[in-house]
Amino acid sequence: MQALILEQSEGKTLANVRQIQADALPQGEVTIDIAWSGLNYKDALAITGKGKIIRQFPMVPGIDFAGTVHHSEDPRFHAGQSVLLTGWGVGENHWGGLAEQARVKGDWLVPMPQGLDARKAMIIGTAGLTAMLCVMALEEGGITPESGEVLVTGASGGVGSTAVSLLNALGYKVAAVSGRESTHDYLRDLGASEILPRSAFSADARPLEKQRWAGAIDTVGDKVLASVLAQMNYGGVVAACGLAGGVNLPTSVMPFILRNVRLQGVDSVSIPVERRIIAWERLTRTLPESFYQQATREISLTEAAENAAKLLNNAITGRTLVKIG
Repeated sequence: MQALILEQSEGKTLANVRQIQADALPQGEVTIDIAWSGLNYKDALAITGKGKIIRQFPMVPGIDFAGTVHHSEDPRFHAGQSVLLTGWGVGENHWGGLAEQARVKGDWLVPMPQGLDARKAMIIGTAGLTAMLCVMALEEGGITPESGEVLVTGASGGVGSTAVSLLNALGYKVAAVSGRESTHDYLRDLGASEILPRSAFSADARPLEKQRWAGAIDTVGDKVLASVLAQMNYGGVVAACGLAGGVNLPTSVMPFILRNVRLQGVDSVSIPVERRIIAWERLTRTLPESFYQQATREISLTEAAENAAKLLNNAITGRTLVKIG
């Protein structure tokens, strides 16, 4: 089987596609023949070595994959069954999806939702699952389409673009923040009614700004998130799920104690399987068919490493699929 193998030499991460034996796979109850994987921001950090994602080498990256069960010792799964996996530290501390096979715990797998196939599942991937969880966080915070406009930062990336499409499909008015003018038509096609430059959110924020947004989904962090918080309406909700702009949060308590703003963290790695299934079913129902054409580009396993560098350089729009099987 072929796999993208990450190794470390003199402090540098080396990424090469190699032939390995299937018995080299780590322990787990279920072995999957992988059809599709994806290239996420975390994968790009791991492959390039620019983030301290991998601590054990060698490692097969790929935090997402979808395919069919090859062999199962878990009674919940059977040979030939379509399944998908996102999160659980796969591709970080357990060999992941950028390979022709993976062996994982049955608890980590989700049966393929009706109406979805492996390719569509990986167009959604971790990015889309995270976006749906962010939308659910806004809903659970009481934000409805009638509440007002919802802002999405990092809108041309995988999470952001899926969030724009989901919010539009659910009837929300969506404002998108993007640093690239070349993405504006793409974001309008996904459903953004307003597009704002990243520079408008990159300066040092005052504790409170003019109220503008009922809800927000932030994938960037740092000064951008601080600016978003300062602009939230009274009772607004911000779902924060990313750190593309940095891990700091240079803000004050003012939005929280004077405007009743809620900052909800969203994790897609360790959420219980029951909530995953709900989110995947909602994704399958909600995303329009056009999303799968708009938000996707395909690469081969041998192209994953060079595309990881492009993703970190903000040179990729939407989701990057990796065709495996």
